[in-house]
Order: sequence, then structure tokens, then C-alpha cells
Amino acid sequence: MTTEDSTAAPPALPAAPAGAEQAGRYSDGPRLLADIGGTNARFVLETRPGRFEAAAVLRCDGYGSLLEAMLAYLGGAEAKAVGAARVRHAAVAIANAIDDDDAIRMMNHHWSFSIAAMRAALGLDTLLVVNDFTALAMALPHLRAEQRDKIGGGTARADGVIGLLGPGTGLGVSGMIPAEDRWIALGSEGGHVSFAPCDGREMDVLAYAWREHEHVSAERLASGRGLELIYRALAERAGRADAAPLAAAEISGAALAGSCAVCVEAVDCFCAILGSVAGNLAMTLGALGGIYIGGGIVPRLGPLFARSPFRRRFEAKGRLGDYLAHIPTYVITAEQPTFLGVAAILAQKLKLAHAGAPVLDKIRQARDRMSPSECKVADWVLREPNAMLTLPIAEIAQRTGVSQPTVMRFCRSIGVQGLADFKLKLASGLTGGAITVSHCHVEITDSDAELARKVLGNNASAALALRDMLDVKALTAAIELLRTAGRVELLSVGSARVVAEDMQQKLLTLGIVSNYFPDPQAQEMSAALLAPGDVALVVSRSGAPAELLRAVKVARGRGASILAITTSGSPLAKLADVLLTLNHPEGNLNFVPMIVRLLQLMLLDILSVGLARRDPARHGEAPAPAPDEAAPRGAARANGRLKFGGHLE
Repeated sequence: MTTEDSTAAPPALPAAPAGAEQAGRYSDGPRLLADIGGTNARFVLETRPGRFEAAAVLRCDGYGSLLEAMLAYLGGAEAKAVGAARVRHAAVAIANAIDDDDAIRMMNHHWSFSIAAMRAALGLDTLLVVNDFTALAMALPHLRAEQRDKIGGGTARADGVIGLLGPGTGLGVSGMIPAEDRWIALGSEGGHVSFAPCDGREMDVLAYAWREHEHVSAERLASGRGLELIYRALAERAGRADAAPLAAAEISGAALAGSCAVCVEAVDCFCAILGSVAGNLAMTLGALGGIYIGGGIVPRLGPLFARSPFRRRFEAKGRLGDYLAHIPTYVITAEQPTFLGVAAILAQKLKLAHAGAPVLDKIRQARDRMSPSECKVADWVLREPNAMLTLPIAEIAQRTGVSQPTVMRFCRSIGVQGLADFKLKLASGLTGGAITVSHCHVEITDSDAELARKVLGNNASAALALRDMLDVKALTAAIELLRTAGRVELLSVGSARVVAEDMQQKLLTLGIVSNYFPDPQAQEMSAALLAPGDVALVVSRSGAPAELLRAVKVARGRGASILAITTSGSPLAKLADVLLTLNHPEGNLNFVPMIVRLLQLMLLDILSVGLARRDPARHGEAPAPAPDEAAPRGAARANGRLKFGGHLE
């Protein structure tokens, strides 16, 4: 294992998201950061970007709840000296799956809590709770060269996807996807993919593991518990079935000391398995930005890991060996890198909320000038801002014990026009536990209010995901393709038919000849009338209907360009000249199609606005054409067999 120097260029990673102040301490007080595992709870206060103080490690078993542990930390002398009493923003990285549910129940400890209740109990404006491995992934852009060791060869591509593995108690898997000027962390349960042996030794280990587990995942072996299982399997294989079980730390310690041949072989097998898993991840993600190894096991192995089969196994992918040889692999050696990532996530959230944050500040500053009744509203808003966003004025008045006119006077006292204006400004500034937008499944048992919240939230979540993942280059190519098209044939079946009809109206309004036939056979017949310079605009959720693919192939055979809005990797995507990817997790298929249809409409709206912007004459009423140009473009195609609008004569 060699530390990178000037002769080995590290990956070109974007700079960390800036905090509110680049120099000096945060003006709104230190930020509380926590890294919560099943055994230990680690805390620091970030006083300025990248500056961590008052670090402390508390045993989880010593406290009845996470709230008790956080209060104990904030009440400690070291935290008080740094200014813990002024903490307004906090972020927690926790070894747990995180969705949009407010209730968190730890999988590897008995703690459970409500994000909103904890935020209120701590008096925080912001409380984010994120998966610990997502936080570790977000730390990668902040690592310096001396905080990572390179294993083997390869050169990272500056704009490439990055993969992350973390063998510890379990096996964390994540990725970092570049998106313009920032990174998007990929949530994943990739550690639970099925394990596949690559040699006889690993086949014997798998056979042993099957005696204990019905399903053997990568995590069962490429983890601390996995190392212990590998040791037991290899001890039995070596005729030492009576050998006492060892903990992972004991096995790695004996391997480093060379004092136990079975321990040495167990670590060797563990590293080989990790190399195979890392290679699989690199190919799955196309991780040309490199693969990073975190967790608590590998960094402790030091030079032993560099000499292990890890890198050789990483590249041992047959025909794709050369592809993987160009992808670098790194071991993260930074201390507590999770804090770097969770601090970056919190900074990014607060940066997005900068425009709305002054609302809460205004409430605090104006409170001294308010009447006692208005102060009741102010105090309630500071405690429960999310409730303020969702409740009508009558309910707000009832909860605060004041009249409705008092609620309106409170709004005017902080300089807004009324309750609706106040809610808009407040919503733009709330983050974390205060307001979340992410996908969640609709359940049969949901109330009507919960149903509405989830459906609207799912639509908003999907729209934000589309915004973040949209391929701008493909969008530009799609607009140009439509702008220069002689004629546009819309092809779709099933639920996308209403989307195609809507787009046809938009194209006609913009003066572009377009045709759409709901009947698949008519679509195929009309596609046969296309010519070079024409475009087939195809909309499909799955990209797989046979009748749709037949029409697309006919259009391609006529020399038309194919513009597809569909899922990546589908049969339709492979036929497209320009692809606007629209991926959405399937989840409950009873509900997903309506979200996908909304996203399809959004994409087509973007194309329409892009076309109108490129040709200002298409805004509003187009100028009347000259007599010899009265027919729209392409209307005379197909020997006069088509009228404007696409109906067969």
C-alpha cells in the first residue's frame, strides 16, 4: 500500500460545499454532528467549515435513548466550552436504513425516536438524520491525498462515478454520482447481494456458511462477522474443527503478527472476496472515478492489505480485466471521515435554505416587540414549524390559544402580508426533520389525509429526482432534433397515450407538424410514411411493448430519427438516437404509473418550452405565413396523404 504523492495524481474531485462563512466561526453557533452505531455514539461540534471540536464517544448501552445521549454530550464541560448552548443545527449519521418516515427504530440497538420530537426537545431549527454510509460517501470529495492510500494502478476520471465499500460490522455499499457542480450520494443495500465463490477455497467457505445461513450474502463474508465465519470455516478445512472461535480483531491481529497460519489464510480469503465484490461494484456503477474502501477493518491491515489478493481479484473479470485495470482503488485512512460527510450534507441543506432561514430569525428578533398573545404564536412556530405549514388558521389559533386575528397580526409583525405568504417563506427555509420530500409507499390502511400527503410528496420527490438526474446534453440534442424535424410522429401505448396526445397539441401550437394515432396498427402504418429528417417521438414507461417496438423499427427503417423518453437499458432505449432517461423505482405498481406519467408530461413540457425559446416566433400567436408557405412544415409529406394534424385522407 503506497500513499499517493505528486507522481500519482489523485481523483479530481469538486470542492466541498461551502458553509455559510468561509472564515471564522459560524455566526449562528456551532453545529452538532453525530455518528451513531450499534455500540458507540460519537459526537463533535463543527465550529467552522471542517473544524471539529469537543469530540466525545459515548457507549450506547449507557443511555436509554439517543436523546439522553445527546443531552449528556451537550451538557458536558468540553461541549459547553465550545458553545453547545447555542446549537441550532444538527445532523445525525446513523447505521440504519432511512426513508421519509419520521419514526426511526435502530436495527442493531434498542433505540427508537421521532425526528420531529427530538428536534423540538433539543430546541433545534434543523435536525437531519441520514444513513451513516451515505454520509461516508459524501466525505469522499473532502478527502486530501494523505487521507487515502492507493492500491494498485489505474487513474481516476475527473467526472466519473465513484464507488464505496465499507466492511465493518456489516458491509456498506454506496456510490457518488457527479451532477454539474455537486455530488449525489447513492443509497444502496448492495451488501446483501448474493455471494458467489471464485475458487475452491471459497466454495468450501460457502458450503460452511450455508450450514448457518439460508442465504449467504456478500456481507456475510466481507465484514467483521464474515471474517470470523471465514476463520471457522478454514479452521475446520485445515482439520482444526476444535479451534476456539476468534473475534475479528483477534484474527486480523494474529495475521499481522504472523502467529497463526489459519488467521493469515482467513485474512487472505477475506481480502480476495472483498476484491471480487469491489470489482462487481465498479462494473455495476461504471465507477471510473475509482473505488474507495472504508469501514473499520481494512485500514487496520496496513501493508498486509496491499500484499493481499484484493487488487488481483478486483481485476479478475475475464474480458473486462483491462477495463477494471484502469479503475483505481483507494483505502480511506482519514480519522472519523463520516463527520466530513455529514457536515457536508448539513452545509448543503442550510445553503439551500438560506433564503428562508431569516424567517425564523425574524421571529426571534421580533418577539420582544410582540404582544403576549402574539408571543404564544411565535413560541409555537419555533417549536413546531412543520405543523404551521399544514394547519389552517382556525386550527393554529386553537393550538396556540389565541384568536384568528392574533395569528394574522403575528404574521404582519414579522413583515409578511398574511398567513399564506408566511407559510411559503417558512417552507423555503425548513430542512431535515422539519420538512422532508422523499418517496414512500401508499398503504391500504392510510387515512385520506395521509394518502394526500404521500401522493403529493411522491410526486414532488420524483420531480426533484428528475431535476437532479436530467441529462442536459441529451435534452439539448432532443430540442434541436425536434426544432429541425420535418414531421414528428408520436408513438405510445397504454397509459402514455394521454401524454402523447398532450404533446401533439403542444407541437401543433408551435407550428410543427405532428401525428398521433392511438391504435398501434395505425401507428405502425403512419411510421412507414416517415422519411429522413423526420422524428419519431416515443414515450413509454417500460420501453418494452412489442407493438410499440415494431413501429419504432419501422420508423428507423425509413431513416427517421428516434427520440425516446423511457427507462435506461430497455429495448426502446437501445433503439433511440436520442434518449431522455426516465427511471423511477417501481415500488407498488398500482401507484407508480401516475407518477411516471407526471414525469413524462414534465419532460415534454421542458421540450416544448425549449422549442419556444429557440424560436421566439412560437410564443403566443405565430405570424401569418406567406401565401406560398401557408402549410406548416412537413404537411406536404407522403404525397399529400396526410393533412395537418396527421389524419389519413
